[in-house]
Amino acid sequence: MEFDKIITLIRTVSDSSLTHFQMEDKDLKLSMKTNKQPKFAAGQVVLDPVPTAQSGSEFSVKIEEEGQEILAGKVVKAPLVGTFYNSASPEAGPFVHVGDTVKKGQVLGIVEAMKLMNEIESEYDGVVEQVLAENEQVVEYGQPLFVIR
Repeated sequence: MEFDKIITLIRTVSDSSLTHFQMEDKDLKLSMKTNKQPKFAAGQVVLDPVPTAQSGSEFSVKIEEEGQEILAGKVVKAPLVGTFYNSASPEAGPFVHVGDTVKKGQVLGIVEAMKLMNEIESEYDGVVEQVLAENEQVVEYGQPLFVIR
């Protein structure tokens, strides 16, 4: 199966309420399930563009519920569906903690997808304001993982 088709399949499963999917094609075996649990309460979402000299734009995201700000800052999102790990191994400490200063390109966590470990790097310089994913939590494409200020 072509890589692009696998990515499309993963995104389709991510967008659905499917609880299990298994497929076999020649020597490829693919098994997926979703365990969707909302991380945030429903609220108003406000996107504020912040101009940068390097790229077209960055976005500062705020989610508010009943006047209380839950999430604000530069958000690092999951680039794919998989299992989030906050450290390189079970014995090692987390890559980052709330309050840590991080540099652009610094590893914040790992998302495992199809037996591949994908390092999640900070897209920004700043301070870790929030870690939104639990260790070994299944994450979806585009799900907020970290807030950097």
